[in-house]
Amino acid sequence: MYKKIYNTIKKYNNIVIARHINVDPDAMASQIALRDSIRLTFSDKNVFAIGAGTTRFNHIGKLDSKDHIKDLDNILFIVVDTPDKKRVDDCLEKYDYSIKIDHHPHVETFCDIELIDDKKSSASEMVLDLIRNTKLQMNEKIAKSLFCGIVADTNRFLFNNSTSDTFISVGEMLKEYPFDITECYSNLYKRQFSEIELLGYIATNMKITENGVGYIKIANETLQKYKLDSSSAGSLINEFNNVDELLVWTIAIEDVKTSLIKVSIRSRGPVINNIAEKYNGGGHKLASGARIPSFEEYDLLVKDLDKVCSSYIERSDEDENN
Repeated sequence: MYKKIYNTIKKYNNIVIARHINVDPDAMASQIALRDSIRLTFSDKNVFAIGAGTTRFNHIGKLDSKDHIKDLDNILFIVVDTPDKKRVDDCLEKYDYSIKIDHHPHVETFCDIELIDDKKSSASEMVLDLIRNTKLQMNEKIAKSLFCGIVADTNRFLFNNSTSDTFISVGEMLKEYPFDITECYSNLYKRQFSEIELLGYIATNMKITENGVGYIKIANETLQKYKLDSSSAGSLINEFNNVDELLVWTIAIEDVKTSLIKVSIRSRGPVINNIAEKYNGGGHKLASGARIPSFEEYDLLVKDLDKVCSSYIERSDEDENN
């Protein structure tokens, strides 16, 4: 499969790389790293990474303007870190051939070539594997981007998606490109004080259901009070990973730009991605997101999550008694 993807990349002179809406560090890093690797390997190709970005991830790299691709034809489209068509931050129909590289559980087939491995920690690890197993080239900048993506999606290698292959691949990359990892961690995890203030607001106002679902609604007025956007607020979901009383926790944030409610969901056991898919979203078994039209629908989502937690608790009790 790696050879097939490489040969397809080699065939096309015009290449566009995209990823899912509501960009996160892994999506951005895998997208930027793949673009830079193709540019480094084939200096004569037109290769662009597109989509809605955020200044928060400028340390990973800069995206390209869509103006660069409006006059191009015969374009290869590569989408990373995206399991379903509706979440791609672009329109596939205008491209001639497509490749998907993704580490989420399979949802639908929508590209001509699909490399899917839900046992990989991140899309960044998959791009690293692609580079390692083909003639695509890497340099320190590309390595640093991939490291940031892997670190972000494993939460500093705390999640169980960090496998022995993950550590071996990262170790070999650091041996060849011994960049300052402290800088990467600092860029990924530094916070504005306003985010810490909002974190305090969330902790104070989060409600918890009988079966351990923590949930909170954040209206646009609250975001304005703390002078934050929906992306910065949504990133605070991971700050509740170690709260003992929570099995599942979720944050719903009003996004006036899209007139939607952006929902982030995390779990410490119950499978949640099928609930996210029900509400126009998706993701991993323990980390998912959704986009819904109203806070009223969020109430229904929370009830579904509570049912999942209830079933999970019952199964756990049965296992203990057997």
